[in-house]
Amino acid sequence: MTTERERRFVGPRRGQLLFALGFLAVSVLLLSQIGRETVWIEKSKLAAQPRFWPAIGLGMMVLAGGLHLWRLPWKNVTRFDRIEARKWMGVLEFALWFMAYVLVVPILGYLPVTMVFVPALLWRMGYRTRVTLGLGVVFAVAVVILFKGFLSVKIPGGMVYEYLPGALRSFAILYL
Repeated sequence: MTTERERRFVGPRRGQLLFALGFLAVSVLLLSQIGRETVWIEKSKLAAQPRFWPAIGLGMMVLAGGLHLWRLPWKNVTRFDRIEARKWMGVLEFALWFMAYVLVVPILGYLPVTMVFVPALLWRMGYRTRVTLGLGVVFAVAVVILFKGFLSVKIPGGMVYEYLPGALRSFAILYL
């Protein structure tokens, strides 16, 4: 049975409890690590301490997260919360794609990995025509040329480039 406060709540209900719990948990975790991540300098003013302002910010985050959780009109997870959580987890998939990309580039090289990952991501997002996938490969090559050739971004060459013959190996390390 819903209370008057629950009925009067304006805004989406889904995900509120999960957000409040997650925000409070992350805030408490960060505040618990402040002693390891910052220092306290002797004979320095309070406001000039490297630990002072982060501690104020994290303390306010814990306080706000706790108040948010306390003032929520409901304290149980519904099926709508689970549906919302699944949507949030879907976003993490793309973070995992990026982490895989970052881990594979030093092994196989920037050009080949980019030429594989761009069409793979296009395929994953539902763009499955040959034209679109081909344009993805062209885009990948253009990005590599722009970053390594024109902008001279220093991206380490792939370990597989070490097995190429002399001049080709140098070219691959510098430009691919």
